Amino acid sequence: MSDTSVSAKTEHKLRAAMDRLLGGKPQHSDGRLTKNNLALEAGVSPATMFRAKAVLADWDTHIDTHGSLTPGEARRDADINDLRRQLAAAKKEITELNRQLTAATTVIASLHHDNQMLRTEHQAEGNVLELPPRPRG
Repeated sequence: MSDTSVSAKTEHKLRAAMDRLLGGKPQHSDGRLTKNNLALEAGVSPATMFRAKAVLADWDTHIDTHGSLTPGEARRDADINDLRRQLAAAKKEITELNRQLTAATTVIASLHHDNQMLRTEHQAEGNVLELPPRPRG
């Protein structure tokens, strides 16, 4: 307890509130890592909180180092990024599969046309085939 502009009890409240907020376990606020939530979580006025220079310095250092996201927000953002990656991969796969489907459709249509021509040709010729003469020997 090194801050002389606030009482030891107030500094303890602020540090406990800071620990709860940074740990993602708020009791009196929405859990966002803001100075207003720090005061709300500690049950002190913002003016009192701003007089606790040592606590605010520690708060600012932590926020500068780790960012202002709560653990839950960081997990959410990581999940969103993962889902975006999965979506991009799925879109790429769908595009490739559509390309393959178009190619397969073209080949099938060509084979169908060839098959129809062969059937027509077969029907026009009839069933009797002339065999070549056997060599005598």
